[in-house]
Amino acid sequence: MQAGKTLKSAVAFMLGAAMLVTGAACGTSDADDASSQSGAKSGEMTGYDVSGVKKDDAIAKLVPDYVTKDGKLTIGMDTSYAPAEFLASDGKTPVGFDVDIAKALAGVFGLEADPETANFDSIIPSVGSKYDIGISSFTVTKERLEAVDFVSHFDAGSAWAVKKGNPQKVDTSNLCGKKVAVQTATMQETAANKMAKQCKADGKPTLDVISSKLQTDVTTNVATGKADVFYADSPVAGYAIAQTNGELEMLGKAEGIAPEGIVVKKGDKQMDEALQKALQKLIDDGTYMKILKYWGVEDGAISKPEINTPGTDE
Repeated sequence: MQAGKTLKSAVAFMLGAAMLVTGAACGTSDADDASSQSGAKSGEMTGYDVSGVKKDDAIAKLVPDYVTKDGKLTIGMDTSYAPAEFLASDGKTPVGFDVDIAKALAGVFGLEADPETANFDSIIPSVGSKYDIGISSFTVTKERLEAVDFVSHFDAGSAWAVKKGNPQKVDTSNLCGKKVAVQTATMQETAANKMAKQCKADGKPTLDVISSKLQTDVTTNVATGKADVFYADSPVAGYAIAQTNGELEMLGKAEGIAPEGIVVKKGDKQMDEALQKALQKLIDDGTYMKILKYWGVEDGAISKPEINTPGTDE
């Protein structure tokens, strides 16, 4: 799956930078200075250099054999979700802050990170078989906790985005009669569908929920006028808006701040503990914050990762 093939030509000039373009420079500079690697500001979307992360033998011993046997940490992710996870200009290489965190975790384990592109709704069912873990801006929800374990790693809210000037006069307190774009299998899709049912129950105009497998298509739907507004994780919405040359804008402020987490096979306490301790190590030594600052999403930083933190109702 290549991100470049998901964009309509009419808006490629607006969205290309967000989803595809890396800078001309290759790699990054000083691994100890996040500001010198600030790709989110410079356009050099090559990722934060985590090559300096060393193996922690005590933590590595916690990682289950089914993960370590091939020397790789295989990660499932939907690479249409900049700045968390998306594809570089080669259409193959995953980049983003979730990708960098995954690589750093693999470094603590003494493993090679192997991020693989997948459809968002296929990741959770495949963790423990096809993938060792899943990292793809997964909000921790009660429903998901019934199927998998989570190790929290980031806090994010939800945000609305419309065309500049809000020509369709979208009011998020009353979306009946509007077309709302969301990504399939996200908490935003669940919320939008609930709103649509309420509009119907109240006898109000239909709220049309337009679901797409890729966030790039969600953004495109608003840019082209197919949808009136899109609903997405706040860092994703903010990043997409920043790359559309003023064509889109945020509507209101981020809402419903909730934990996002790394997906682990249900009941795998060994892997849960390994990830929790590895992430805490990266937080304590500053690597975690440097990654987030590189991508300009440090507002979502956490100080203590939790295993199966209480999920939201969405």
